[in-house]
Parts: sequence; C-alpha cells; structure tokens
Amino acid sequence: MDALRRALGLLSVVYLLAFVCFGLSHAGVALGPLRQPVIVPAVIVELLCAAAMLTGAVGALTGRAWGWDGLIYTHAGALAGVLLGIMAVAFRGDGESALLSWYHGTIATLLAAGLAGAFYVSRVRR
Repeated sequence: MDALRRALGLLSVVYLLAFVCFGLSHAGVALGPLRQPVIVPAVIVELLCAAAMLTGAVGALTGRAWGWDGLIYTHAGALAGVLLGIMAVAFRGDGESALLSWYHGTIATLLAAGLAGAFYVSRVRR
C-alpha cells in the first residue's frame, strides 16, 4: 500500500504541473507551442484543481494520517473540474482543439484511475 500511496502522490505532482501549465495557457501565457484562447473560468478551475492536487500530494508523500482520504477527495474534486471543462467546451459549441480534447480525455482517465486506486486501498485498510 505504501508503494501505491507514493505513486499516487507523485502522480498528483504530475497532474498539478499539467493543471498549472493549462491554467497559464488559458490565462494567455504562451508556453512554447502550447497556446489556448483566454478563458478566465478555465483558469480558475484549473488552478483550483492544481491546489487540490498539491494538497493530495503533500498528504500522500509526507505520510499524513489523512493522506488516503486526501487522495480520494482531491482526485474526485479535480475529476469534477475536468468534467466541468468537458461540459463547458461541449456547450460552447464552437468545437474543441485537438490538444484540449486530448488533455481533457487523458487527465480525466488518469484521475478516474487514481480515484479507483485510492478507493480500493480505503476498502483494504478497513
């Protein structure tokens, strides 16, 4: 279980970096070839997701008593934010760039897998 906790903590750091990069991109900052239109609500949601991932990573990597629960809550919150982004793009109706589509699909899948792993361990710990 410690290996999974460490792995989910490290993956939370990777997700944190992805959320920050796309948050900056939606704020109008060009990160190399990564350019997205300025969308203020997306910036807010992505930075909230990044803060959640930071919290989960700290809890998991420092071995806090709330670490497993923190991973569940932060993965669920970030997944909700990503699903909100998917719905916002769908309702906007002007299409989604290939990069944004790939990002939403990939991060949603990874967050769902991490959430499933954290739920599994929470059942085993009882």
